[in-house]
Amino acid sequence: MQFLTRLQGWMQATKAVDFLGPLALRLYLVPVFWVAGTNKLNGMDNVISWFGNPDWGLGLPFPTVLAWLAVGSEVLGAIALLIGLGTRWFSIPLLVTMLVAALSVHWKNGWQAIADPMSPFANDNVAGAMDRLDKAKDLLKDHGNYDWLTETGNFVVSNSGMEWAITYAVMLLALFFSGAGKLSLDHLMATRFARNDT
Repeated sequence: MQFLTRLQGWMQATKAVDFLGPLALRLYLVPVFWVAGTNKLNGMDNVISWFGNPDWGLGLPFPTVLAWLAVGSEVLGAIALLIGLGTRWFSIPLLVTMLVAALSVHWKNGWQAIADPMSPFANDNVAGAMDRLDKAKDLLKDHGNYDWLTETGNFVVSNSGMEWAITYAVMLLALFFSGAGKLSLDHLMATRFARNDT
């Protein structure tokens, strides 16, 4: 029993650095949204067409407005997450963006982001993807420098499933409820306002 009490004491001591959890989530998500948003900015006409086209795109209403809202939430959201400003507020549009992406873009591909036949979530796409991957590897072995090409990692096939979008959504949900943590402008401003109220 004394061991459990001591163990609980150690767990309580970690509260001194409980800002590390929200900080890690924020810093992980910053490049995700920065890259997504700035890549869209570099080709807004194509993004707007893709958002609006029902034949080969998403078929969303008001594609121009929605495209700019997505870009704005991703770019401004990345900056806000970096400095921890308005974290709970910015989590909302980013969370909506991830859910729209998961449901409108990735849903049809199942769960997996990377095709993996060993996963319990493998779908029918994966078997075909593995055949194509094997053929691509054979071509590269016969006509390319395969050892150099795979020097830093193996080839994979993107399944473009919901996995990453849902993972980011879960992280944003955690930030929405926990806030930015103590190492943030949100915490600094809340502390200042609390002092001014007394």
